[in-house]
Amino acid sequence: MGERVRDWLRLWFTFERRVGRREYLASGVGLALLKYAGDALLVWTATGRLWTPADYLSPVHSVVSVRLAHAPPYLLPAMAVWAVPFLWIGVSMSMRRALDAGTSAWTALLFFVPYLSYAFMAAMSVVPSDPSVRPVPEPRRPDDRRLPGALLAVAAGAAVGLGMIALSVYTLASYGISLFLGTPFVVGALTAFLFNRRYPATMLETQEVVLMTLACTGGALLATAAEGALCLLMVLPLAVLLGALGAVLGRRIARHDPGPAAHAAIAVLVLPMSAAFDVGRPAAGFREVRSAVVVDAPPDVVWRHVVSFPPLPEPSALVFRMGIAYPQRARLVGQGVGAVRYCVFSTGPFVEPITRWEPGRRLAFDVASQPPALEEWSPYARVTPPHLHDYFRARRGEFRLVPLPGGRTRLEGSTWYEMRIFPEAYWVLFADALVARIHHRVLEHVRSAAESDG
Repeated sequence: MGERVRDWLRLWFTFERRVGRREYLASGVGLALLKYAGDALLVWTATGRLWTPADYLSPVHSVVSVRLAHAPPYLLPAMAVWAVPFLWIGVSMSMRRALDAGTSAWTALLFFVPYLSYAFMAAMSVVPSDPSVRPVPEPRRPDDRRLPGALLAVAAGAAVGLGMIALSVYTLASYGISLFLGTPFVVGALTAFLFNRRYPATMLETQEVVLMTLACTGGALLATAAEGALCLLMVLPLAVLLGALGAVLGRRIARHDPGPAAHAAIAVLVLPMSAAFDVGRPAAGFREVRSAVVVDAPPDVVWRHVVSFPPLPEPSALVFRMGIAYPQRARLVGQGVGAVRYCVFSTGPFVEPITRWEPGRRLAFDVASQPPALEEWSPYARVTPPHLHDYFRARRGEFRLVPLPGGRTRLEGSTWYEMRIFPEAYWVLFADALVARIHHRVLEHVRSAAESDG
């Protein structure tokens, strides 16, 4: 039994064995059932709702905004982590199945194209093996080709990355899954393939060249004022991880696919095909971040410092010194519902019409307009990439004051936001943490002022 399990694991996670149609179909059905069971368990545990197979046929934004609305913050990241090994098994087995069937290994990237992936997997489950396919012999290592091969690979990979950014961001106005997931993976695969076709590199050498390609791509964005350093640092972990996985696949294709190098054009074509599905994707529903502090003062005293507060001291926290917008002061124009609260941040004011006014109890407001969420690090005076405008929006906020024994108050703050930057499971990790830090700055200031006043 243990040996059989190890055989299946070697089939799924290594490149040692060819994959025939029977193994491909059996693995696909079995792993699909396993993934569904894990997804259903996560969703049921977190929300009490039933996750159905039909949810996989719905667009991602629809599933997130409707089926997973009001889910706990950990659910999306947990589902994303659970999906990673299944995605890797799917693409690695698809590559070997394509080679076994006598077609280009690059067709395995169709596994990532929405809807078309189902047709590809169905075809790979029925196409017979090609007995004429033989492994490509290990070439010798001509050291004189190492540097030219590396330069060509870096140039081609960076060109694909920059081209995809130009298409997705500046032509299609989309920060979608194809940009943040597909692009670094394909760049890594293409770079590794081109490098290993000219020079059979070690895995370490391959990863170094892929990392250099990603660095050149980011450097070009920084040098042309297309992006700032802060957001490049945020995307770095995701890009490096996916680029490294793509490098493993590209290196393997270079060593085992006897087809012409021109077949790598499939990888370049897959990206704009996937980007078409990201166009017009709406925000994935409101997401709430809630924070609280206990104030050693009664609610009526705390209330006065909630509706407006004097200027805060300049922050010492690194996250704000790096350019994230931070609150500086707040003032109220008018009284009651219909009044307008202006919360001034380091990048400009939030305009907040009051929607609930319960003195000593509750203050709720909408966000009519907001400034940019951050100031980018850049060698240029002002950098304004498109994602600073309308891709992250705070929609409403609320303060709740709960009386506690001993004349104390539990002060709770909530912000509801939406974003049109995907994959949401990755970016909400930053957004939730940064909104929570902003809450902490405001609530601590209110507590300090109210306790001094009290």
